[in-house]
Amino acid sequence: MSPETNTALMIVLIAAFLGIIAFLSYLGYKKTRDAKDYLLAGSSIHPFIMAMSYGSAFISTSAIIGFGGVAGRYGMGILWLAFMNILFGIFIGFRYYGRRTRAIGQSLNAHTFPEFMGKRFSSTKITVFIAAIIFIFMPVYTSAVLIGGARVMEEVLGISYSSALIIFAAIITVYVIMGGLRGMMYVDALLGTVMVVGMLALLVLTYSSTGSVIDTHKQLTDMAQLVPADMQALGHQGWTRMPVFNSPWWWTLVSSLMLGVGIGALAQPQLAVRFMTVKNDTELNKAICIGALFILLTAGGAYVVGALSNVWFFEHEGKIAVDAVGGNHDLIIPVFITKALPQWFAYVFTITLLSAAMSTLSALLHVTGTSIGHDFFGNMGVKINTVTMTKLGILAAIIASVILAFVLPGSFIARATAIFFGVCAASFLPAYTAAIYWKRTTRKGVWASMISGAIISMFCLAFLHRSESASLGICQAVFGRTELISNGVWPFVDSIVYSLPLSAIILIVVSLITRPETPEHFKQCFDTIKK
Repeated sequence: MSPETNTALMIVLIAAFLGIIAFLSYLGYKKTRDAKDYLLAGSSIHPFIMAMSYGSAFISTSAIIGFGGVAGRYGMGILWLAFMNILFGIFIGFRYYGRRTRAIGQSLNAHTFPEFMGKRFSSTKITVFIAAIIFIFMPVYTSAVLIGGARVMEEVLGISYSSALIIFAAIITVYVIMGGLRGMMYVDALLGTVMVVGMLALLVLTYSSTGSVIDTHKQLTDMAQLVPADMQALGHQGWTRMPVFNSPWWWTLVSSLMLGVGIGALAQPQLAVRFMTVKNDTELNKAICIGALFILLTAGGAYVVGALSNVWFFEHEGKIAVDAVGGNHDLIIPVFITKALPQWFAYVFTITLLSAAMSTLSALLHVTGTSIGHDFFGNMGVKINTVTMTKLGILAAIIASVILAFVLPGSFIARATAIFFGVCAASFLPAYTAAIYWKRTTRKGVWASMISGAIISMFCLAFLHRSESASLGICQAVFGRTELISNGVWPFVDSIVYSLPLSAIILIVVSLITRPETPEHFKQCFDTIKK
């Protein structure tokens, strides 16, 4: 098949794919009658659609390309991240956060995460503050995922990066604005299904290219002596072993990835709002197994493939994966698929990557748009219809994200994910947990917790954690060094290790020493939760 025929076939496949997405968005549009439909899908979404939407909003090109590449470089220790995502993001999230969030959210008539928190503590200022934090930080994460999708279209369609970025952003904007959360969740269910099929095919073909399952893993284990000296210095002991305890890579894996992205999933506004889209606890419980299986097959599959790619690269090119791609681990998965797997699979995987990027982007844009339109300006006295204001907010979010996508550096996707998840965990998780479990929490405690969590996280990014502080250059400009503390493993310890506990302690202490402010209507909300 000629290159021209390949390109034409790929264009037809993408066009058909986008056509189906347009149809599902139209269905969501036809069923959207009011603000509740637009913001919460009418709180009547099927558990399968909810679980697939939750999972596909969770897993993006960051997991498949970014963290899959990290697995190719450092090994299967990153599989603990997939298990943390299942434990915290799915089981604990659905069972212990989702049930209470749904019940309390309905009692408070809350439509978004900022509105939920603001009504819980009878404070529109809390709603506005959380909305502002989301609008400031989320476009960074959104732009990183947008870059991933645009790069895929650039390579497949043979167009410029700028053109791909604008086209991709326009497609996302249309279906998010048109269908609201209902239409978006319909589309996400399709995208999630595509992701599962694509990742299963990738896993099967990977083992087919390297040998039997047992032999492939044995070969990977035996390759431990090939770990370069510089990676050994970081604690790398081989692709089937955890890094050396207390080494730089051990702290990166445990603090930034397992804790930051694992626990941080509980405080993601774009995920928490989905708990309020089902009609009862039974529907929410049904979604747990679906969501867990989705994470295992997509994120877990990408991590396994990334690590196993070392076997193929060494057998065919005499190099480990990261050396075979010139040191940029973001290229490991794409290059492996191009060189090791059948050509037809490149088409399937392209659609898989586009699905991963589009599902996450739509969730991020919807939450950012509702935050700035419904929660921020809606509480600032702007007299515009809620749905109209939200659509304007989504448009503002996509514009901000596209601008950032033009200026952000390369190899930024995985880092942006860890940063955003960590900041959300420190800023929101203690307050969110207290909001649904502790009646004694006060507004002052919540304010102290959120502000301290955000400040500590930002200080760490600018002055302590090397991977960000060195890139930002603020510490270098002020103190003449890349980080304030360079001794031992401290530059590799993520801020969540101390920012999250400190944020929680501050919330508890301030709440206990300040006057209780829990309104009567919220006490009644607790009574609606089945014991």
